[in-house]
Amino acid sequence: MTYLYHYAPAFESIRHLFELGGDVLVLIAILNLMMWGLIFERVLYLVREHPRVVERALAAWEARIERKSWYAHRIRERFISLASQDLERNLRLIKTCVALCPLMGLLGTVTGMIEVFDVLAVFGSGNPRSMASGVSKATIPTMAGMVAALSGFAVSAYLQKRATRERELLKEHMTMDH
Repeated sequence: MTYLYHYAPAFESIRHLFELGGDVLVLIAILNLMMWGLIFERVLYLVREHPRVVERALAAWEARIERKSWYAHRIRERFISLASQDLERNLRLIKTCVALCPLMGLLGTVTGMIEVFDVLAVFGSGNPRSMASGVSKATIPTMAGMVAALSGFAVSAYLQKRATRERELLKEHMTMDH
């Protein structure tokens, strides 16, 4: 129980950040959690399951006696295609999440600025505290959306490059030498 006491200031800071950022920040956090869940699933697949898929495909290919006919080429392409489908699963969804993050940040910007304009309409420019709340609701989601998008973009690009490399390696290992 004492370890929670040590982290209480961090949790309080996060709660305060979400208060300053408004409701859109919660949506960005949910989108970011979903995106990173998909990313971790892909990483786990590459580490745990993909080597087994390659092993099974290579074993099935090596078990073939004949590998030079048109039919053998189609079977090889099928093995490669099935492995590629597994490699690229959820990559488009991750890219979509990456693209949505800055758009959600922009939504936060718009809603925050609307709040600033409402304060200006009611109080004029004489109430800077009220305007500060709207400005924070405009800038914090923008920053959060961009940070989430940049981190997701970098990992998404790595996963795409790795999937391409794994597919090419499988093609190389499935030789046509019989």
